[in-house]
Amino acid sequence: MTERQRLLVIAAGGTGGHMFPAQALAEVMLRRGWRVKLSTDARGARYTGGFPHTVEIEQVGSASFARGGVLAKALVPLRIMGGTLAAAWRMWRDRPDVVVGFGGYPAIPAMAAARVLRLPRMIHEQNGVLGRVNRIFSRRVDRVACGTWPTDLPEGVAGVHTGNPVRAAVYERAGAPYIPPGDYPMSVLVIGGSQGARVLSDIVPPAIATLPMDMLRNIRVSHQARDEDNARVAQFYAENGIDADVQPFFRDVPRRMSEAQLVISRAGASSVADISVIGRPSVLIPYPHATGDHQSANARGLVEAGGAIVMPEARVTVDAMGEEIARVLSDPDGAARMARAALSVGKPEATQELVALVEELAG
Repeated sequence: MTERQRLLVIAAGGTGGHMFPAQALAEVMLRRGWRVKLSTDARGARYTGGFPHTVEIEQVGSASFARGGVLAKALVPLRIMGGTLAAAWRMWRDRPDVVVGFGGYPAIPAMAAARVLRLPRMIHEQNGVLGRVNRIFSRRVDRVACGTWPTDLPEGVAGVHTGNPVRAAVYERAGAPYIPPGDYPMSVLVIGGSQGARVLSDIVPPAIATLPMDMLRNIRVSHQARDEDNARVAQFYAENGIDADVQPFFRDVPRRMSEAQLVISRAGASSVADISVIGRPSVLIPYPHATGDHQSANARGLVEAGGAIVMPEARVTVDAMGEEIARVLSDPDGAARMARAALSVGKPEATQELVALVEELAG
């Protein structure tokens, strides 16, 4: 009789911050012979392009009180209840060995169903402060894995520091040799998370334009901008003679990051993990409206190690940003030290540590 193939259900929301570590876990569990399902809602399903094709995508109904009008908010409990019943029915028919939640409201139905069915379950929190959904389930799971350490946890909840899993494409470039800035072609990567960031589109292009011409002529920019900002950002670079590739989303961020002399980014957990695993100097602008200011917490380890410069958004100006970019790109030794410092706080083994927890729960 053939041995039953173990099943992992991953529950995750629809942003890169939740989806990238979920994808990393899925990639490894498939290689270890497990079946993997991803439980998400229609919005989350739009972010699944990077997942291996053998991952089964299961859409369930979910909703958030943060969106829509009065009627939409009134229907939230019903939509979540309907999604939970659907998820429970699927799990009853095809029983998972473990259910892992990565946060985001689309993760609610699967995590609630796992609790009702008393399945082995855990959550992974990417940020230094628990998101709303993970906070709800933190007392209702068998393990709480933490990507950023220390993580602000509710009293009585113990966390396991695994680090943030990075996708295979990032892991393949872990510790890639760093070429310090100099009088030759240099790359600057500008990323604002999976949704882009308007402040980076407003500030970074004119800040780069302030650089001395002998530096500017060597620079090539890869800038991830929102759809609505894309044309104006590309036009600004072109009008100022700056070599730039502007796109709403880069599918090859790991390659571009490994080739960069400097990364300018939000301080989302996945971005910070990628920067530290590959090992690159960075200027980080935490998103000021993040729950519990968790992006500042995410950046802390890199900054304290000397691998990153953090700029609160309220203090980000064209001149200030230009000065920080010039400071890194005019100091090859300092930039190389920043790259080594970033690498020192990376956890390329994070996915394996999460895998070990999953297999421990599966018994």
